[in-house]
Amino acid sequence: MPLDVPLPNPSPESAEDAVDALIDGDRVLRPGPARAALRHPVFRRVFIGAFLSNIGNWMQNVVLGAIAYDLTGSAKFVGLLAFAQLGPLLFFSLIGGVLADIFDRRRLLILVTALQSLLSLVLAWEVLVDDPSPANLVITVFLIGLCNAVFGPTYGALLPALVGRADLPGAISLNSAQMNGSRVIGPAIGAVVLSSFGASWVFIINAASYLLVIWALITVTLPAPAIDTSGPRGLSRIAEGFRAARRDRVVSRSLVIIFTFSLISLVFIPQLPTLADRNLGMAPQSPEYGYLYACFGFGALLGAISIGTVLASHNLERIVRMSLVAFAVFLSIFALLRSPVLAYPLIMLVGLAYFAMVTSLSTVFQQRLDDVSRGRVMALWIMGFGGTVPIGGLLAGVAIEAFSVTAVVLVGAGVALGLAAYADLSPGPEAPPPPQA
Repeated sequence: MPLDVPLPNPSPESAEDAVDALIDGDRVLRPGPARAALRHPVFRRVFIGAFLSNIGNWMQNVVLGAIAYDLTGSAKFVGLLAFAQLGPLLFFSLIGGVLADIFDRRRLLILVTALQSLLSLVLAWEVLVDDPSPANLVITVFLIGLCNAVFGPTYGALLPALVGRADLPGAISLNSAQMNGSRVIGPAIGAVVLSSFGASWVFIINAASYLLVIWALITVTLPAPAIDTSGPRGLSRIAEGFRAARRDRVVSRSLVIIFTFSLISLVFIPQLPTLADRNLGMAPQSPEYGYLYACFGFGALLGAISIGTVLASHNLERIVRMSLVAFAVFLSIFALLRSPVLAYPLIMLVGLAYFAMVTSLSTVFQQRLDDVSRGRVMALWIMGFGGTVPIGGLLAGVAIEAFSVTAVVLVGAGVALGLAAYADLSPGPEAPPPPQA
């Protein structure tokens, strides 16, 4: 039976805040309101379902990279599969946001989640054969990526309906924690299942995890959202986002940093199976590789949490620059490392510096946005943060075959160091003050 819980009427601003935080997965707010958000039965049910499903997603993600490398031994194919998986975030997230404003969000989420579950079963069937088809894997993973491009903005827009504006900060904080926490738990479980039972069972478990989200959404009652018909449409809306970004120095510099950093400095993420095999002698389908990925996720979780806790009173602009320098140093050492034992703590430090930088930069960026253009400018952030990593991984695959994985990762570290010098995020003497909440 649906839960008959009185639900507050969310404002458009709270919906935008939820989309911003959920798609980025990097916003950390005050920890106190988190308990208040969990007091809402509707939110609690959907939150738990999403957390368990995200664990299944990360089980699948880490195994896909391992399969890609084991199947071909090619860094190019690893990059291609990563592009098929995450590339749709760059090209189709805006379409997903439009669909979320046109259709009933709960029904749209149920439909998209059901498709993701079905496609995970297709992956399980594809890897059961002795010689899986690389082309079929790419097509299936691309379809899953399309579903993710719709799911992200739709789920983000639905969140205010679960808790209301008063408890929204706690809900966003909890969702940020579960997104990063699933990066730790999922790869570790996925590596054990992969080595013990095979890749097909990882995909079957992930398919089953989607059913938890569907169950949670079916068993709650939500108000019908109002459809926003104001403002420009289509490409005109996107163009206005570019114009608004150019008008503010902090916003434009932040976008340059996140696009460049994601495109060049983060190529080690989709190419981690290649790096682990060639530099560390770590088989991509081994439990050790899963633990390596989990250490990276744990470091990212610590980096995100630190900005809202121990570093809450520090200057965020300074943290951006210091984190970029730390990231460059740690990544350079990791690229030159040949010891599997030392790789675990070092990649955790890489993840910590990475997400401390992204969380700080996102906070500085969002403080400069007004409510009129927030959604459109945030679309550019989503494209930079989520969509350019697979393109970088695809290009890195070609460069790795021509040079080496060590050289390519060192270039990314050098670019991060250059961005630290560029990251002067002061608004300038003639800049308008940031908008008030």
